[in-house]
Amino acid sequence: MWESRQIKRIKMAATIKTTRMELLALKKKVKLASKGYKLLKEKRDALISEFFALIDEVKRQRKQLNEKLNTAYNALLIAEAVAGKEELEIAAGAVKKRGTLNFGSNAIMGVRVPVLNYSEEQLEELPYSVMTPSVQIDELAEQFREVLKIVIKLAEIEATAKALGEGIKTTKRKVNALESVIIPRLQSTVAIIIMRLEEMERENFSRLKIIKTRMEAG
Repeated sequence: MWESRQIKRIKMAATIKTTRMELLALKKKVKLASKGYKLLKEKRDALISEFFALIDEVKRQRKQLNEKLNTAYNALLIAEAVAGKEELEIAAGAVKKRGTLNFGSNAIMGVRVPVLNYSEEQLEELPYSVMTPSVQIDELAEQFREVLKIVIKLAEIEATAKALGEGIKTTKRKVNALESVIIPRLQSTVAIIIMRLEEMERENFSRLKIIKTRMEAG
C-alpha cells in the first residue's frame, strides 16, 4: 500500500510544474477550496435545519387537514339533513365562483422552492335559491374552502421539503468531494512541489559549492 502511494506520487510529480509560481497558484487554490468547503458545510447544515423544521410543519398541516376534513364532512351531513341532497346538488351546480392557482418560486440558501398562491373570484349573486337554508350551505362551502387552502399550503410545504432534500444531497456531494478528493489532492501537489523545490535548492547549493571549491583550487 505504501509503495503504491509512493509510485503514484512519483508519477504525479513528473507531470507537475515545479516552479514557485505554480506553488503560489496551488496554495491559492487550496485556500479558496478550504473557504468553499467551509461555506458549503454551513449551507448544508442550514438546509438540514430548514428541512427538519419543514418536516415538523408538514406533520402539523396534515393534522390540521384531518381535523378540518372531519369538520367539513360533519357540515356536509348537517347541510344534507337540513336542505336535502337534491338541493345541495342544485346549489353545487349553480356555483359560478372560480379559483386561480398561481405558481411562483423562491430561494432558500440558493435552492429554488415553489410558492403557490390561490385566489377566488367574488360572486355577484347567490349560487342557490334564497329559499334554501343558506346558513348550512354557507357553512359547508366555508369549511371546504378552508380544506382547499390547507391542501394547497401542504402541497407547497411538501414540494419545498423535497427540493431542500435534493439540495442537501447535492451540497453533501460537493462537501465530500472537497473534503475527500479535491483539497487532499491539492495539498499533496503542494507538498510534492515543495519537496522538489527543496531538492533543487540542495542540488544548486551542492553544485555551487563544487564550483567554488574548484575555483579556489585553481
